[in-house]
Amino acid sequence: MAKDLAMTDAARVSRETNTALTALTDARVGLGRVGASMPTAEVLKFAYAHARARDAVHADFDADALGAALAAIGLESVSARSAAPDRMTYLRRPDLGRRLADADRVRLDALQAEGVDIGIVVADGLSATAVHVNAVPFLAALLQMLRSAGLTVGPVAFVQNARVAVGDEIGALLRARLVLVLIGERPGLSSADSLGVYLTHGPVPGRSDAERNCISNIREGGLVPPLAARKAMWLVSESLRRQLSGVALKEEEATLIGTAADG
Repeated sequence: MAKDLAMTDAARVSRETNTALTALTDARVGLGRVGASMPTAEVLKFAYAHARARDAVHADFDADALGAALAAIGLESVSARSAAPDRMTYLRRPDLGRRLADADRVRLDALQAEGVDIGIVVADGLSATAVHVNAVPFLAALLQMLRSAGLTVGPVAFVQNARVAVGDEIGALLRARLVLVLIGERPGLSSADSLGVYLTHGPVPGRSDAERNCISNIREGGLVPPLAARKAMWLVSESLRRQLSGVALKEEEATLIGTAADG
């Protein structure tokens, strides 16, 4: 029995393999064990990751700081709220996060009578942390490409307690040909700061999820913001050219690989 429990060459190789795997991913792999239990260090890391995820869900959305950062790169902004009056209601009533508060609907309707090519919505979603960290780097890179393409951009709408579909209503109010919704994704144990970007052509209330394109896991440990912006620009260009979005608009792998290689 003692011989069976002794450290073997195979076990040492396995430990080295686990170390190599953990260097390649933030996922919880190669955790090891102490007897039948996890090592204390891994238990503490799990508790810390869980706390970060909870904090991200309940973090306050700092639209003022984001607005100041966007003003520095030449983007105007306006703040609004969804129909969810507070965070707990938002978490329990997803339907209220999909539409604007009545007062903000009237206010946004008066902003852009002539219409724009691109409407942009920045929403806290399920992780305000993700938006605080990644929205400005993403938009700074994207804005340069939009301007180079001669596309007009409306004021960025910051929406608190929002779901993706709120972008349909805002895009329609801004008379936008296309809307991009930047939103904090549901935090996981390996990432509390993951941003998602949703694109919808011809935004109007009632669009289905099948009519959107999504770029997810935008963060430094995933798809970095500058590369995500280039993917988004390809989708924007093709969506406007083909006048569609969603399942009918597929990312062309060769094009995107070439784009990444160019960077």
